[in-house]
Amino acid sequence: MLNLSKNNPIPHSLLVKYSTVKELGNRPHYKILNRIILAFSIIGLLVLFLPWTQNISGAGAVTTLKPNQRPQTIQSLISGRIEKWYVQEGDFVKKGDTILFISEIKEDYLDPNLVKNTKNQMDAKKMSVQSYDGKVNSLSSQIQAIESEKRLKLQQAQNKIRQAFLKIKSDSIDVIASKTQVKIATTQFNRSVQLNNEGLKPLTDVEEKRLKLQDAEAKIITQENKYLTSKNEMINARVEINRISAEYNEKGSKAQSDQFTALSNQFDTKAQVNKLENQYANYSIRNGMYYIKAPQDGYVNRALQSGIGENIKEGTSIVSIMPSVYDIAVETYIAPIDLPLIKKGERVRVWFDGWPTIVFSGWPDMSYGTFGGKVVAIENFISDNGKYRVLIAPDKNEEKWPKQLSIGAGAQSIALLNNVPIWFELWRSLNGFPPNYYQPKSKTVKEKK
Repeated sequence: MLNLSKNNPIPHSLLVKYSTVKELGNRPHYKILNRIILAFSIIGLLVLFLPWTQNISGAGAVTTLKPNQRPQTIQSLISGRIEKWYVQEGDFVKKGDTILFISEIKEDYLDPNLVKNTKNQMDAKKMSVQSYDGKVNSLSSQIQAIESEKRLKLQQAQNKIRQAFLKIKSDSIDVIASKTQVKIATTQFNRSVQLNNEGLKPLTDVEEKRLKLQDAEAKIITQENKYLTSKNEMINARVEINRISAEYNEKGSKAQSDQFTALSNQFDTKAQVNKLENQYANYSIRNGMYYIKAPQDGYVNRALQSGIGENIKEGTSIVSIMPSVYDIAVETYIAPIDLPLIKKGERVRVWFDGWPTIVFSGWPDMSYGTFGGKVVAIENFISDNGKYRVLIAPDKNEEKWPKQLSIGAGAQSIALLNNVPIWFELWRSLNGFPPNYYQPKSKTVKEKK
């Protein structure tokens, strides 16, 4: 019986009588196995107390340290038709070398003499501006002449007013004198009549006095006419001043209106000149865009457009170029839980795909084929893969990274943190706890004042 059932067990005393059972406990290799197991147990227990370097692992790829050193595509700034290729894939080009020539396809720029015609239009408009400038200066001189003539005419009219005023004053004095003479002649005539009545004067003397009285009365009428004429001349002189002011104001206003019209046309022509200059510069620059040139030294990786006679739009990628000079780096991705543990300047171990390596994550000093690096940038926004991007540059204090590395090659990284016992790391991993928060040591330099 196999004695598989728990019912009716076979007593141990019944098995001892068999010789095979007796010899099982006396075989020596069981004792050796027990010793080996005991030794491994002791060694395993001691290993649990060995130091272990906590780390954060990440996977990424080889890239460049600066954005302008990474592979880039060259776009066409204008629409055109591919006419001629000057390079092929794998060629080395220097900055300014021609890669591709395209021709114009837009009807607004098909004229081969477009730049020349635009320049001629611009020169003609500049001459027009100069003509308007001359007209404005001529009108300014005309306005000055009108103002000068107006001042002279007004001075002449003012003099006439002064003369009329003096003549009025003189005529008024003559009128007063004539009235005085009439009074005298009247007195003399009355005295002569009285004396004639008394028989003291002859009649001829009375007649003479009457004649003098009539002459005096006639003179007073003439002087009053002269006085009124002088007043009319005064009024006419004042009217002349108003007429002169109105006439020359009209002439000056017309000249100023013509001047403002010329200035307006001049400014409008200047605006057209500026517009033509802008067009001329744009057309000249556009002619230079027909030749697509390399922005920097590098290698032509891939032609994204092909053929002759193919139309391309503005902003279309044409070729991909890899710069010839670049500073290598590694971009790696870490989990969000590990992000607070990474700081700029943190030491990192890096190894590359295709490069022989032996890695012990907890004992970096025993690893082979790894290279030192430092964290130079940490992305603050999560990537599409749910992790944060970290940029690692070579550590200048350690061995240089291999020159044979290619941009885009795979890379693995380990960020070194605290040193803890192995048993603590096993306990942390089994419980899913993050590594200990680690603050890198920084040297403080005190400046002497």
